[in-house]
Amino acid sequence: MATYPDIIAIGDIHGCALSNHALLKKLDSEYSDQPTYVFLGDYTDRGPDSKKVVDQLIKFNKDHECVFLKGNHDQMLLNAYEKGDWNLWLSNGGNTTLKNYDSSPGDFKLPKDHYEFFKNTELYWETESYFFVHGGISPDLTIQENLDSEYEREQFIWQRDHVYARTNKWSKTVVFGHTPVKEPIVEENMLGIDTGCVYKKKGYGVLTAVALPEMKFIEQNCLDF
Repeated sequence: MATYPDIIAIGDIHGCALSNHALLKKLDSEYSDQPTYVFLGDYTDRGPDSKKVVDQLIKFNKDHECVFLKGNHDQMLLNAYEKGDWNLWLSNGGNTTLKNYDSSPGDFKLPKDHYEFFKNTELYWETESYFFVHGGISPDLTIQENLDSEYEREQFIWQRDHVYARTNKWSKTVVFGHTPVKEPIVEENMLGIDTGCVYKKKGYGVLTAVALPEMKFIEQNCLDF
């Protein structure tokens, strides 16, 4: 008897539209019983077609139950568009995204529906068993202590300390992207699935999803380079 996931989490896409399309098509064909799709952020930058990725996700959201989390690259894009904070974004791959939008610093032609997509991304999402976030949370604090701290919440899109910590104080499994790894991180209360789709280095170049609670990984080799 086939089992169907409650949730499918998807790692950092980073402008890899062909890979994203192929993975979503694969997931759609394999899981006809609709799960909740949780995208872990960093939809743009570095890859060849960030604009198309956002178009794909907006379309996918119309027929699927989706949660879109905010990554550090998504926040940098918003900071550039809303506040004119260009330098950090441009030095981290934002220049490729600007080209996708036929734009330049100070003249960012971001469509309204794309702006609303980024603006509506969430910092985290949780269930009884899982806590989903782009970067991570402090391993030295409980999940609630992380949420109660304004400073720690600001680190959710940047955090990496947990990747190198031997222990944590979490009561749920934290599912995250942000830190590129050659194989998914599967440790106690920790699941990292950014397998560096946008990177050409040996051992990376894979867009990874995980079906939960089965802990089944679905992978798509990068098709964009």
